[in-house]
Amino acid sequence: MHFVDTDPVVAQLAVEVERRMPHLIEATYEQILEEMPVYGRAEFVRHAELRRSVVMNLQEVMRTLRGAPPDLSQATATGRARALQGAPLPELLRAYRIGLTQVWNRFVDLTAAGGPGDIAALVAATTAIWKLVDDYAEALTQAYRATTDELTLAHQARRSALIEALFAGGCATEGTLWDIARVLELSLDGKFVVVAAETPMLGQEPLPQIEIQLRGRGHASAWRLTPDLQVGVVSLRHAEASAVIVDLVRANLTGRVGVSLVYTGLGNTARALHLARVALSSLAAGSSGMVQFNDSPLAGLVASAPEASVQLAHHVLKPILELPGEERNVLLLTLRSWFESQGSTRLAAQRMFCHPNTIRHRLKRITDELGRSLTDPSDIMEIGTALRALSMFPGTTPLAGHA
Repeated sequence: MHFVDTDPVVAQLAVEVERRMPHLIEATYEQILEEMPVYGRAEFVRHAELRRSVVMNLQEVMRTLRGAPPDLSQATATGRARALQGAPLPELLRAYRIGLTQVWNRFVDLTAAGGPGDIAALVAATTAIWKLVDDYAEALTQAYRATTDELTLAHQARRSALIEALFAGGCATEGTLWDIARVLELSLDGKFVVVAAETPMLGQEPLPQIEIQLRGRGHASAWRLTPDLQVGVVSLRHAEASAVIVDLVRANLTGRVGVSLVYTGLGNTARALHLARVALSSLAAGSSGMVQFNDSPLAGLVASAPEASVQLAHHVLKPILELPGEERNVLLLTLRSWFESQGSTRLAAQRMFCHPNTIRHRLKRITDELGRSLTDPSDIMEIGTALRALSMFPGTTPLAGHA
């Protein structure tokens, strides 16, 4: 910061300018209104408040030019006030420059004779005024930016709290939900989809810059990061846009990602998050891929009831699970290949690089061990569900006494 060491001649000129203070204030006020539309339209500051600010700031400028120690508290107060009002900083600085230029013009008028003394006085006055321009601009800018940072942090904290409430289902009233929609810039009754992506490590986003990428495609969204998930609700301009979201997420895959079905109404977000998590859980742990809930209803059903699914898996497949390790693994792999081949022995054999008769012998062994048939729809349904549950929860043991 520069401190103005006022020349006595400058101080005397300042006294002369102060005698015409009302005209100086009015000229400054009128020029600001005329040249700066944001002030002319009173977008951020009412005209009466602008006039008061002009008066107080010009009085402080003249007091400093008369030789008083600089007091930048008014510039600081103005910077904070305008930041709270949302006025743009460049316009604010321009208004200050207009005021100080008006002061300088008055000094020019007083030294218009152009004598040696006048020229020296004008040079001294010019130096003092433009030092003040720097000091005022610095004080004002620092206060403005500090206040803007405070507002940003407060907005982020509020936004995070509202996102948390949205995903937790804490939107008890229509008013609360409307407030959430307004702050997050989401439609209250629009169509949405929820994405849940598994974090690769603590504090690391699995879908970095996803909100910016979605915004670039015309989709508003709101995201939060937890220790194990990055979850987001995405507003869709139309239901078909879900495919665009899915493609964008798939292009950034680093681990498991679950996507809810398309739903209507922001108030249903917590339920949609549950479905997205269920879809994610349908993928094997440690794998990388994406599942949308309606892609695999059976996987969603199994994932939504893990304990019951594990009990089913160990109940239905118990005879095979109790076999020696290599024998057990071969039979389970054969059974899985058969299901993935839509019950085709030939395709299963191709998957396992063996003869179809080998697959038939293994399937016969499986049905004998399980006491179930691979032609009975009821048995097929139970075996397929049990196999799905075993794949999704491979390291989970059933509760004692219920296997």
